[in-house]
Amino acid sequence: MASQCRWGILGAANIARKNWKAIRLAENATLAAVASREPARAKEWVDANQIECPFPTAPAAVTYDELLKSPDVDAVYVPLPTGVRREWVVKAARAGKHVLCEKPCGPDAGELRAMLDACQANNVQFMDGVMFMHGKRLPLLRRTIDDGETVGQLRRIATQFTFAAGDDFLKNNIRVSTALEPLGALGDLGWYNLRFSLFVMKYRMPAKVSGRLLAEHQGVPLEFSGELFWDGGVSASFYCSFNTELQQWAHVSGTKGSIAVQDFVLPYYGCEAAFVADRPVFNVQGTRYHWESHPKRFAVTEYSDGAPDAQETNMIRTFSGLVLGGTPDPTWGEIALKTQVVMDTCLASARQGGATLACPSV
Repeated sequence: MASQCRWGILGAANIARKNWKAIRLAENATLAAVASREPARAKEWVDANQIECPFPTAPAAVTYDELLKSPDVDAVYVPLPTGVRREWVVKAARAGKHVLCEKPCGPDAGELRAMLDACQANNVQFMDGVMFMHGKRLPLLRRTIDDGETVGQLRRIATQFTFAAGDDFLKNNIRVSTALEPLGALGDLGWYNLRFSLFVMKYRMPAKVSGRLLAEHQGVPLEFSGELFWDGGVSASFYCSFNTELQQWAHVSGTKGSIAVQDFVLPYYGCEAAFVADRPVFNVQGTRYHWESHPKRFAVTEYSDGAPDAQETNMIRTFSGLVLGGTPDPTWGEIALKTQVVMDTCLASARQGGATLACPSV
């Protein structure tokens, strides 16, 4: 069995620089080629990254079709715009290439299902590029939520993920393009909000959802809020925006306490990923009304980015292991589809004035 998964990057996007380094740091991966519609642009991009984070042999600069035909590429990372992604994911799968796909995976669930069908038909792995899914903090968070004491019976999940984009972004960035990124902030940021809530709920689909489009640009969501409702009484809220300054927090609460994660998407710079649980006590004695905090910090040793144990490196390591093992895991595609279906239904609700809609099962 081969010891390294040979990667190709299908599109010289800025976010791909992070995965360039992750591929370099993962011991079971190497980068064979980078593709652009213009090979000269791919060569320029490769040269720039080789200066900062070099591979022993510089990846080849090729066209999209050349990359997919290459016998030296096992898997492709696809950071192409959402609006054109389906075509190239399907082509990659038909070429026998395993697919790591940026999020949101498609403009709607129908397009994602076409991608997943192509991957299944050609026995290749599909995974979306949600890096926090691969951090060491997530298993610790799972155990803490499930221990029966820290949170108790789960009741509520809340998340916010935003950044203040600025005028230039709103005029020129593809994330506000109807053709290229039609889901805007909902797709770019809300995907993470929804994924976190689904993770907490062990990927059980909500029964109903509602959504509110708070701001838009030519039909592209700039600011969005939503509510998810599960059978059994658990609910979740989320807010994502290109208009509000950077925040990326999540809060899980129940009958005994709560958990706060201040950086659930991208861990704050440092060598630990942490969260804080609290079980406050309201202590009333005569004229004294004391609201007491009893926090407990949980942490794992893990560098935030650009390190062998960072979450993006673990993502590449996990994906490469699946490729080298020869048995694709369909769970990753199923999780992505659930995220997309919930997102689609939230957007449909918003287009209907915030009506509460039944969420389809997956």
